Amino acid sequence: MMDPLENGTGPEVELVHVRDDGQRETVRLKKVVRSEADWVGELQPMEFCVMRQQGTERPFSGEYWNNHEKGIYRCASCGTALFQSGEKFESGTGWPSFFAPVAEQNLTTRTDRSHGMERVEVLCKKCDAHLGHLFPDGPKPSGLRYCINSAALKFAKS
Repeated sequence: MMDPLENGTGPEVELVHVRDDGQRETVRLKKVVRSEADWVGELQPMEFCVMRQQGTERPFSGEYWNNHEKGIYRCASCGTALFQSGEKFESGTGWPSFFAPVAEQNLTTRTDRSHGMERVEVLCKKCDAHLGHLFPDGPKPSGLRYCINSAALKFAKS
Protein backbone atom coordinates (compact mmCIF):
# COMPACT_ATOMS: atom_id res chain seq x y z
CA MET A 1 0.00 0.00 0.00
CA MET A 2 1.29 3.45 -0.94
CA ASP A 3 1.61 6.44 1.32
CA PRO A 4 -1.80 8.16 1.01
CA LEU A 5 -0.10 11.52 0.36
CA GLU A 6 2.10 10.21 -2.45
CA ASN A 7 1.42 11.79 -5.81
CA GLY A 8 0.68 9.66 -8.84
CA THR A 9 1.16 10.61 -12.47
CA GLY A 10 -2.45 11.25 -13.51
CA PRO A 11 -4.71 14.29 -13.31
CA GLU A 12 -5.07 16.12 -10.02
CA VAL A 13 -7.97 15.29 -7.68
CA GLU A 14 -9.15 16.77 -4.41
CA LEU A 15 -9.31 14.31 -1.51
CA VAL A 16 -9.78 14.39 2.23
CA HIS A 17 -6.65 12.98 3.87
CA VAL A 18 -7.48 11.33 7.19
CA ARG A 19 -4.62 10.37 9.47
CA ASP A 20 -4.95 7.24 11.59
CA ASP A 21 -5.69 9.47 14.61
CA GLY A 22 -8.70 10.99 12.78
CA GLN A 23 -7.18 14.38 11.89
CA ARG A 24 -8.48 15.57 8.49
CA GLU A 25 -7.24 17.93 5.81
CA THR A 26 -8.25 18.57 2.22
CA VAL A 27 -5.42 17.87 -0.21
CA ARG A 28 -4.88 18.01 -3.97
CA LEU A 29 -2.94 15.03 -5.32
CA LYS A 30 -2.32 13.45 -8.69
CA LYS A 31 -4.21 10.22 -9.40
CA VAL A 32 -2.31 6.94 -9.28
CA VAL A 33 -2.07 5.48 -12.77
CA ARG A 34 -0.31 2.15 -13.30
CA SER A 35 -0.14 -0.43 -16.07
CA GLU A 36 -1.80 -3.78 -15.52
CA ALA A 37 1.67 -5.36 -15.22
CA ASP A 38 2.62 -2.85 -12.50
CA TRP A 39 -0.58 -3.58 -10.54
CA VAL A 40 0.03 -7.34 -10.82
CA GLY A 41 3.47 -6.79 -9.28
CA GLU A 42 2.16 -4.58 -6.46
CA LEU A 43 -1.03 -6.35 -5.38
CA GLN A 44 -1.80 -9.76 -3.94
CA PRO A 45 -3.74 -12.02 -6.37
CA MET A 46 -7.14 -11.49 -4.69
CA GLU A 47 -6.51 -7.73 -4.41
CA PHE A 48 -5.72 -7.59 -8.13
CA CYS A 49 -8.80 -9.67 -9.01
CA VAL A 50 -11.10 -7.42 -6.99
CA MET A 51 -9.58 -3.97 -7.48
CA ARG A 52 -8.35 -4.17 -11.08
CA GLN A 53 -10.68 -6.80 -12.61
CA GLN A 54 -13.91 -5.91 -10.77
CA GLY A 55 -13.99 -9.29 -9.03
CA THR A 56 -15.86 -10.13 -5.84
CA GLU A 57 -14.66 -12.22 -2.95
CA ARG A 58 -16.98 -14.92 -1.60
CA PRO A 59 -19.29 -13.73 1.20
CA PHE A 60 -18.03 -14.35 4.76
CA SER A 61 -14.51 -15.06 3.42
CA GLY A 62 -12.84 -11.65 3.61
CA GLU A 63 -10.66 -10.42 6.43
CA TYR A 64 -12.89 -7.54 7.56
CA TRP A 65 -16.53 -8.66 7.18
CA ASN A 66 -16.70 -9.36 10.94
CA ASN A 67 -14.14 -6.81 12.18
CA HIS A 68 -15.42 -4.75 15.12
CA GLU A 69 -12.24 -2.87 16.05
CA LYS A 70 -12.08 0.92 16.02
CA GLY A 71 -10.14 2.45 13.14
CA ILE A 72 -10.00 3.53 9.50
CA TYR A 73 -10.38 1.41 6.38
CA ARG A 74 -8.03 2.53 3.60
CA CYS A 75 -7.71 1.63 -0.07
CA ALA A 76 -5.43 -1.43 -0.26
CA SER A 77 -3.61 -0.06 -3.30
CA CYS A 78 -3.11 3.65 -2.61
CA GLY A 79 -3.82 4.18 1.10
CA THR A 80 -6.63 6.70 0.68
CA ALA A 81 -9.00 6.79 3.68
CA LEU A 82 -12.36 5.35 2.61
CA PHE A 83 -14.46 4.34 5.64
CA GLN A 84 -14.40 4.51 9.43
CA SER A 85 -15.40 1.80 11.88
CA GLY A 86 -18.12 4.05 13.30
CA GLU A 87 -20.03 3.87 10.01
CA LYS A 88 -19.69 0.08 9.66
CA PHE A 89 -22.76 -2.06 10.35
CA GLU A 90 -23.81 -5.70 10.26
CA SER A 91 -25.66 -6.14 6.98
CA GLY A 92 -25.78 -9.94 7.09
CA THR A 93 -24.33 -10.08 3.57
CA GLY A 94 -20.85 -11.38 4.45
CA TRP A 95 -19.03 -8.27 3.23
CA PRO A 96 -17.98 -5.19 5.18
CA SER A 97 -20.86 -2.74 4.94
CA PHE A 98 -20.87 0.97 5.71
CA PHE A 99 -23.66 3.56 5.71
CA ALA A 100 -21.31 6.43 4.77
CA PRO A 101 -17.75 7.00 3.51
CA VAL A 102 -15.12 8.85 5.51
CA ALA A 103 -15.45 11.62 2.87
CA GLU A 104 -17.57 11.72 -0.29
CA GLN A 105 -14.59 13.28 -2.13
CA ASN A 106 -12.58 10.07 -1.74
CA LEU A 107 -14.97 7.89 -3.77
CA THR A 108 -16.44 7.88 -7.23
CA THR A 109 -19.31 5.82 -8.57
CA ARG A 110 -20.41 4.60 -11.96
CA THR A 111 -23.12 2.39 -13.38
CA ASP A 112 -22.25 -1.31 -13.51
CA ARG A 113 -24.37 -3.33 -15.92
CA SER A 114 -22.47 -6.61 -15.53
CA HIS A 115 -24.11 -9.93 -14.62
CA GLY A 116 -27.45 -8.98 -16.17
CA MET A 117 -28.30 -6.30 -13.61
CA GLU A 118 -27.73 -2.62 -13.02
CA ARG A 119 -25.82 -1.61 -9.90
CA VAL A 120 -23.76 1.34 -8.68
CA GLU A 121 -20.05 0.50 -8.60
CA VAL A 122 -17.91 2.21 -5.94
CA LEU A 123 -14.31 3.15 -6.79
CA CYS A 124 -11.40 4.84 -5.04
CA LYS A 125 -11.08 8.34 -6.48
CA LYS A 126 -7.28 8.39 -6.25
CA CYS A 127 -6.48 5.10 -8.03
CA ASP A 128 -9.77 3.98 -9.63
CA ALA A 129 -9.71 0.68 -7.71
CA HIS A 130 -12.98 -1.23 -7.73
CA LEU A 131 -14.13 -1.45 -4.10
CA GLY A 132 -17.64 -2.90 -4.29
CA HIS A 133 -21.16 -1.61 -4.83
CA LEU A 134 -23.60 0.90 -3.34
CA PHE A 135 -27.19 -0.12 -2.53
CA PRO A 136 -30.16 1.92 -1.25
CA ASP A 137 -31.02 -0.53 1.56
CA GLY A 138 -28.79 0.60 4.42
CA PRO A 139 -29.67 1.91 7.88
CA LYS A 140 -30.35 5.46 8.97
CA PRO A 141 -29.14 8.13 8.77
CA SER A 142 -28.17 7.65 5.10
CA GLY A 143 -30.26 4.65 4.05
CA LEU A 144 -27.22 3.54 2.01
CA ARG A 145 -25.15 0.35 2.08
CA TYR A 146 -21.62 0.53 0.74
CA CYS A 147 -20.94 -3.19 0.25
CA ILE A 148 -17.15 -3.39 0.02
CA ASN A 149 -14.73 -6.25 -0.61
CA SER A 150 -12.24 -6.84 2.22
CA ALA A 151 -9.54 -7.44 -0.42
CA ALA A 152 -9.86 -3.76 -1.44
CA LEU A 153 -9.24 -2.54 2.11
CA LYS A 154 -6.44 -2.21 4.65
CA PHE A 155 -7.48 -1.53 8.23
CA ALA A 156 -5.59 0.86 10.53
CA LYS A 157 -6.53 0.59 14.21
CA SER A 158 -7.02 3.79 16.14
